[in-house]
Amino acid sequence: MHSFQPESFAGLTPDIVIAALEECGFYSDGRLLALNSYENRVYQVGMEEGPPLVVKFYRPRRWSDEAILEEHGFVDALAGQEIPVVPALSLGTQGTLREHAGFRYAVFPRHGGRAPELDDSRTLEWLGRFIGRIHAVGAAQAYAHRPVLDPASFGETPYRYLLEQGFIPNDLVEAYRSVVRQALEGVQRCYERAGEVGMLRLHGDCHVGNVLWTDAGPHFVDFDDSRTGPAIQDLWMLLSGERQDMVRQLSDLLAGYEDFCEFNERELHLIEALRTLRLIHYSAWLASRWHDPAFPAAFPWFNTQRYWQDRVLELREQVALMQEPPLWPL
Repeated sequence: MHSFQPESFAGLTPDIVIAALEECGFYSDGRLLALNSYENRVYQVGMEEGPPLVVKFYRPRRWSDEAILEEHGFVDALAGQEIPVVPALSLGTQGTLREHAGFRYAVFPRHGGRAPELDDSRTLEWLGRFIGRIHAVGAAQAYAHRPVLDPASFGETPYRYLLEQGFIPNDLVEAYRSVVRQALEGVQRCYERAGEVGMLRLHGDCHVGNVLWTDAGPHFVDFDDSRTGPAIQDLWMLLSGERQDMVRQLSDLLAGYEDFCEFNERELHLIEALRTLRLIHYSAWLASRWHDPAFPAAFPWFNTQRYWQDRVLELREQVALMQEPPLWPL
């Protein structure tokens, strides 16, 4: 279950998508809309009867069956607590995960929505309440088959992959190597300042693109990156702007969060550390998917000389930010 290895969707055709749904008793009217997903392949499919469905085809060899089913089970438990998530549909005796023509897939009801307005205090507090509820359920049981978000998996491993695979231009290798080592040392110091923090099942990728907002409030979608980690991981990606802006946003999120789940303020030391790890991991993720034709088309700026120069500067900024006092809610 290694994130950095080649996988292919080359054989996934519209006919296979439709046939996979028909195998489950869902008959398409032929309308397929590819949704914005790069890690997996996700389609909205019109039905002969009833509303459209969403079918997700999982990237081959990324997750084990057990890991996918653990994610489905977590989301189903959240739905059982009336938390607004979108669980996979049960597909008869085979449960929520099926396979067709060598591709594993799951089917979901379609839920629309718009991006939440993160400059609105009430919206942030509302999001915080639901993230608190997600974490209350997440803390009740541990993952057995999904990885932990830590400096090794999100820092050391992707860093070694980038060096070993030769993605970094020769004239920038030493600069990149030096700044990553400084960054990872800074990450380690942040973890030391935080001390022992709790680990629980997370959404894992809780950015604004994975929250759909309607007049009824938010829906949290795409738990594909769900893993074990510190609670702050599901909060910091909703922060943006200048430091004073992030302090206000954090205060609003935690005002709602702590209605349902206790927050350990020592985790605030991890915000910039987790941001640093995500930056390193993101570059390795793009590199490991570069064989997939969807990636060069969507990310044409990746792996250019300018790209790696910017990453060196970005990580230098993170080294400095990790030395500053942590954000602290009002």
